[in-house]
Amino acid sequence: MNKQELIDAVAAATGESKAATGQTIDAIVEAVTKAVVGGDTVQLVGFGSFSTGARAARVGRNPSTGAEIQIAAAKTVKFTAGKAFKEAVNAS
Repeated sequence: MNKQELIDAVAAATGESKAATGQTIDAIVEAVTKAVVGGDTVQLVGFGSFSTGARAARVGRNPSTGAEIQIAAAKTVKFTAGKAFKEAVNAS
């Protein structure tokens, strides 16, 4: 499912226009992004939570030459599925 398909599904379920639904979804994504960038965790009970994680610096290998390279430390985004979401996925 891509973004437009999500907008269509939500608009059909709520009876709202596709334009209003698209604006709402964009606002939700923006709010979640701002919160996670700010270091907060966003928890949607039953669905899951978005948070930041850290990946340590490490040594890797160039697959073409086999030479060692340094891979810098980086922040990552983590999504942890909620209990109800996990159960729904595993039930099917």
